[in-house]
Amino acid sequence: MTAVAVGRPTRPEVANEDGRRGAAPEAEGRGLVQDEPLIFERGGWEKTGVDLPEADLDASDLAGLTRTAPIGLPGLSEPETLRHYVRLSQKNHAIDLAMYPLGSCTMKHNPRLNEKMARLPGFADIHPLQPVSTVQGALALMDQLAHWLKTLTGMPAVALSPKAGAHGELCGLLAIRAALEARGDGRRTVLVPVSAHGTNPATAAIAGYQVVEIAQTADGRVDIGDLAAKLGPDVAAVMVTNPNTCGLFERDVLEIARLTHAAGAFFYCDGANFNAIVGRVRPGDLGVDAMHINLHKTFSTPHGGGGPGAGPVVLSEALAPFAPAPWVTSGPEGFRLIERNTGDAAQAFGRLSAFHGQMGMYVRALAYMLSHGADGLRQVAEDAVLAANYVKARLSGELTPAFPDGPCMHEALFDDAWLEDTGITTLDVAKALIDEGFHPMTMYFPLVVHGAMLIEPTETESKREIDRFCEALLRLAAAAKAGDVARFKGAPFKAPLRRLDETAAARKPRLKWTP
Repeated sequence: MTAVAVGRPTRPEVANEDGRRGAAPEAEGRGLVQDEPLIFERGGWEKTGVDLPEADLDASDLAGLTRTAPIGLPGLSEPETLRHYVRLSQKNHAIDLAMYPLGSCTMKHNPRLNEKMARLPGFADIHPLQPVSTVQGALALMDQLAHWLKTLTGMPAVALSPKAGAHGELCGLLAIRAALEARGDGRRTVLVPVSAHGTNPATAAIAGYQVVEIAQTADGRVDIGDLAAKLGPDVAAVMVTNPNTCGLFERDVLEIARLTHAAGAFFYCDGANFNAIVGRVRPGDLGVDAMHINLHKTFSTPHGGGGPGAGPVVLSEALAPFAPAPWVTSGPEGFRLIERNTGDAAQAFGRLSAFHGQMGMYVRALAYMLSHGADGLRQVAEDAVLAANYVKARLSGELTPAFPDGPCMHEALFDDAWLEDTGITTLDVAKALIDEGFHPMTMYFPLVVHGAMLIEPTETESKREIDRFCEALLRLAAAAKAGDVARFKGAPFKAPLRRLDETAAARKPRLKWTP
């Protein structure tokens, strides 16, 4: 037998209780995860990692803006710098390591094909000030992406330039304000459900509106009676997330749209959870006037620390004329950008960003769409909902679902009733989950659920990985109910840093290193 066939065990083997050999349990040591100080603490102040020639010119043309003191950066060599950042990366959880179950955030796998396409020179190396004739391929891609976003949502227009979800919300509300002003209507109130994403009321306030809350029913949906009572001649818009932040579809969405339009207001839909309905429901058919789409969630481009976001906004026929510049149009001479408030863009509310948006996000999103096709995008929604309901079913025997009746959509929401009389909190469970090798779920959100634990497995996780996560939570539930408080109060034990004083960190952050 060859050495390759025999090999050497990748983990040390030990005798089991019955004498059989097997893999050893996970070692407690963390020998390969080395401690790493701040880059400033590594020293090297008297050296530099590169040799730079002396400047041939003096600084007389800098108007006295030359540096008079050392720059204050450590001088590390290339291997020192590389090892510093690799060691830091070992301290972070990542979607490439394990499931990332944050609810309402859709932290899912990003296909490497998308990354490869975004790095093509014709997309990655262009500059926003290049002549339009030299970026025809990029504009064609933007035009095709816009076509499919409109097709998937059933909306006639889309603004591509918003850089993220909250930026998209602002775009939609500014379009609504422009439409109201065009008809001489000075409405100043926006209605927002109590379970909305925190950006919704914040965006409405930034746009100059007064925010009024809409109550929630016992089953986690918009209270239609409260909505109807608060709609009036001063209401500019209603902002509703659908599927909502409790992981539920708003069954009365058609009635919400009807009441809103009857009052002369506009219906803004937060499309952060579009991956739960993409390919199955078109928001335009539900009476939506404006909705942002998080490309970095629904269409798998990097999210959070992984890269910039993108939040295109689809608009109804009533709002389409007020979309911000720039627009991509096509004609006999190719594609061009409409960047001024003239012609068809005469009523545009202005520009939302300096240039055209996030090109890399456009490429990744379109690559995702084309590689999935219509049936694949429909399956995205089906798999997201299936996975979340599987989590709900597996955990409901030990954890308490916040809304037990009926299925959920893309995320399963639990409260902390199952922890009653254990002396353990939602935060303790989250910290203990780190020791199990998982990033914690979203905690204490939405605020309408006490001790909320919001879990979104997403459509990209396998059953095996979801089972691994559920089994870890079930082990913790059993330990909590058995009175093993120490396992939770001291957690995490295996993380690079132990439990931190998060209150002090939030109130007294140290944002600057001092020698």
